[in-house]
Amino acid sequence: MPKLILLFVLVISLTSCGEKAFFSESYKFPSKQWTQRMKPKFVVNFTDTTQLYNFVLTLRTTTDYKFSNLWIFLNTTPPVGNTVREPYEIKTTFPDGSWIGKKSGSVVEHQLVFKRRKLPFKGKYTFQIEQGITDKSIDEVLDITFTVEKVE
Repeated sequence: MPKLILLFVLVISLTSCGEKAFFSESYKFPSKQWTQRMKPKFVVNFTDTTQLYNFVLTLRTTTDYKFSNLWIFLNTTPPVGNTVREPYEIKTTFPDGSWIGKKSGSVVEHQLVFKRRKLPFKGKYTFQIEQGITDKSIDEVLDITFTVEKVE
């Protein structure tokens, strides 16, 4: 019984030490397919313009994903002003074909990280992500997660 209590305390302490996301939401692609019409949208309310934030975009694919990268467009709409559209490349494999992301079984997790950013306005920001390749759809894409963390 004392070992069980010790294990419980250890698990609780380890899980409480990790960084807690200020915002985290995922979009799951039906049938593992990201079509050009699918543009996942994430709305985040920011109340502190002095706070630094890390933004993390996590893409999960299967090992059958056939490209060495994925171009995306991040469309950011602030509470004041116009939408900004920015292209980004998520590299998925090294030149030798090995996976860049974290692989677990047949799932590979790729991340695009934007560190230590401040936002100019308080209010709701909309972040919309669209795939930026010429194919009408990309196969073997499981989901995409948009996470915002407060920098401590």
